[in-house]
Amino acid sequence: MPLVDIQLIEGVFDDGQKQAMIAEVTEAMIRVEGEAMRGVTWVRIQEIASGEWAIGGKSLTAADVRAASTEPA
Repeated sequence: MPLVDIQLIEGVFDDGQKQAMIAEVTEAMIRVEGEAMRGVTWVRIQEIASGEWAIGGKSLTAADVRAASTEPA
């Protein structure tokens, strides 16, 4: 039984986006392992409070993530 954990900073993604992640990850597991995996694939979304996630010693907030996602590549 696959168990997939998705960790996100709280407040970045709305409920619809989180449901889309769950659906797409489940479909990815089925593409790899077959339809029999649908009923036994667990996907958990864990939200970490804004500011309690850090990279390189710098805390990230939901606002930081949203700003980074709107910057041109």
